[in-house]
Amino acid sequence: MKSLSGIGVADVVSVYSSAPGDLYSLVFGQQVHMGGMKASIDLADRAGIAAGMKGVDLCCCNGADMRFLVRFRGVASMVGVDVTEKIVERGRRLTEEEGLSDKVRFVLADACQSGLPSASADFIWSEDAWCYVPDKAKLIAEAARIVRPGGVIAFTDWVEGPAGLSDSEAQLFLGLMTFANVEDIPGYAKLLSGCGCEVRAAEDTGRFPRYAELYIDMVEMQLMYDALRPVGFRTDLLETFLKGFRLLAELARNGKIAQARFIARRK
Repeated sequence: MKSLSGIGVADVVSVYSSAPGDLYSLVFGQQVHMGGMKASIDLADRAGIAAGMKGVDLCCCNGADMRFLVRFRGVASMVGVDVTEKIVERGRRLTEEEGLSDKVRFVLADACQSGLPSASADFIWSEDAWCYVPDKAKLIAEAARIVRPGGVIAFTDWVEGPAGLSDSEAQLFLGLMTFANVEDIPGYAKLLSGCGCEVRAAEDTGRFPRYAELYIDMVEMQLMYDALRPVGFRTDLLETFLKGFRLLAELARNGKIAQARFIARRK
């Protein structure tokens, strides 16, 4: 696992409470992950998420994935855990506006110590968010604690690719994204197995290169004015943001980073 010292939960909260977080929301939409609703449908189908289930989204951001699950998969209820107050407040507002507050609940807490009851969920869910959590072993253990025996842990995340990051590339990538570390596919599979889970899928989705380039095109070809607003209309700051995404696209094309899919069943 590649790591960068000096980054903690407070730094992630700062990102999503300020201009970078607003830029991510603009470029990604409400579903702040690669592939949007299409990716959510794919993950739900592969994980067997069905009507009547009760789920928990660890690192739920604004709750868009939870709203997708109750609206389009008939999930009975969702509890979302996130540590960023601004994002949780936004999620509650959006959920109320969509008339789903009776099925979607938010908890402002560290996902590694959510305070939720053990064995209380049919499934644990997350999309492209656990990369922000420094202690991934503790997070996986918390997911395994909350899900019932026979339940499912289904998530996607940004990982180190098969080509591997050099030390200098890792420092650039982690610093750019405010990640304390980055796991790889075998590493996540090992953590899941170690917490009593049968790993059923641990694979590259293949999305990263195409989508990284898409986000660059969206800003440069259509959303330039909108993207300048969160950074006070400073073109130099927006160019720094775009430069970062160009780096991501290059790393992804070279197999050094990827978006990976994981599905595991609690024994």
